[in-house]
Amino acid sequence: MEKLLFVFFICLLSTIVDAQNMRYDTICYAKEYYQKRLTVFKNEHVLKGKIIFLGNSITEFGDWKKLLNDSTVINRGIAADNTFGILDRLENVIILQPKKLFIEIGINDISQNIPVDIITKNISTIVARVKAKSQQTKIYVLSILPTNDNVKNDYPEVFGKNRQVDLVNKQLMQTAKENEFTYVDLNEQLKDKNGKLDLKYAKPDGLHLNKMGYQIWVKLLRTKKYL
Repeated sequence: MEKLLFVFFICLLSTIVDAQNMRYDTICYAKEYYQKRLTVFKNEHVLKGKIIFLGNSITEFGDWKKLLNDSTVINRGIAADNTFGILDRLENVIILQPKKLFIEIGINDISQNIPVDIITKNISTIVARVKAKSQQTKIYVLSILPTNDNVKNDYPEVFGKNRQVDLVNKQLMQTAKENEFTYVDLNEQLKDKNGKLDLKYAKPDGLHLNKMGYQIWVKLLRTKKYL
């Protein structure tokens, strides 16, 4: 299951030249698994107006009901997803009119070499669409997590890209007030002195969080009174 975050098919990153600018699109997320998860979501009985966690496998693998001691929490993580995938399925989140929405997305975009500005723009668009159709929703955008050196064994496509992670996070932090979302710097809690994902919070693959990592995540949200 953990391999699904980076199901690296031969990625097709198509570049379309517009009259005034260059746009990027990607079809690199795991299509079959993506559709399978959408089917699960469609058949899942959930309540409107609750807390939703939205993202890729880092979100999907979190046992949020147990972590928050709340049976109504909704997990909308899909392993291998990226910002384009989130945009494609966002209406299915908006229709639930969440009370609070926690978004953690972007590492797969970085692995696919999608430009930093495009990743940030996509996340801003996600926020804007939610705000337009679910005005009561409080939106929290979490920092994209760094990786550590173990990642080169299982997920070499993201190895050595913590600089890109930092650049996206910097842009998110700078645009949070303007775009009316709360930026949550989870990295400050989970990185080591070298800015990499601390081994004590990571699974051996250097990318995913272990149980302690998720506990730190929830502790931060509670300390900041976001929960």
